[in-house]
Amino acid sequence: MFNFKLVLVGPGGVGKSCLTIQFIAQRFVDEYDPTLEDSYRKQTTVDGEECLLDIYDTAGQEDFSAVRDQYMRTGEGFLCVYSITYAQSFKEIPRLHNHLLKVKDLDTVPFVLVGNKCDLKDFREVPTEDGEELSRKLNCKFLETSAKDRINVTEAFHELVREVKKSRLATQQTTSSDAQETTSHSKKKKTCILL
Repeated sequence: MFNFKLVLVGPGGVGKSCLTIQFIAQRFVDEYDPTLEDSYRKQTTVDGEECLLDIYDTAGQEDFSAVRDQYMRTGEGFLCVYSITYAQSFKEIPRLHNHLLKVKDLDTVPFVLVGNKCDLKDFREVPTEDGEELSRKLNCKFLETSAKDRINVTEAFHELVREVKKSRLATQQTTSSDAQETTSHSKKKKTCILL
């Protein structure tokens, strides 16, 4: 069984914990007490394969803290959440994405952009098109979700698992082609005998 370390990141109050609990326990928590550290484990089937997901929820650590950076370093895939009812949370996403790449010291990471609270249509401050446009800029998948109405919750986590799988496959291919290159280089080396 494959194991995946997934991390939820995003500004405070956007519903990261609500999404996680809805995915893990199929229930919506209206009153939620943000804690410093929340980790969950869930077994699920993605595209016919059994997967064990370790999910880290960074609730209560929205500031650039050592704890959150540690999660970023150990995580493989990132569900980046903003609220469609709070424009400021959306504006913070590019900065968060850049910080994540810096912490990981990578050019790209498995990343899914999530516009949460899509059930609150009357309070929408971030148009769907803006989310789609940002996802194109960041070169990542985009979904709008509702933890309350259970819209796209499972899909968001499963999409992230697929992104991690793609990343692992690309890394394996790079590693094996590097290994082949090293082998072919060593074969090409000729022994020179000095007379």
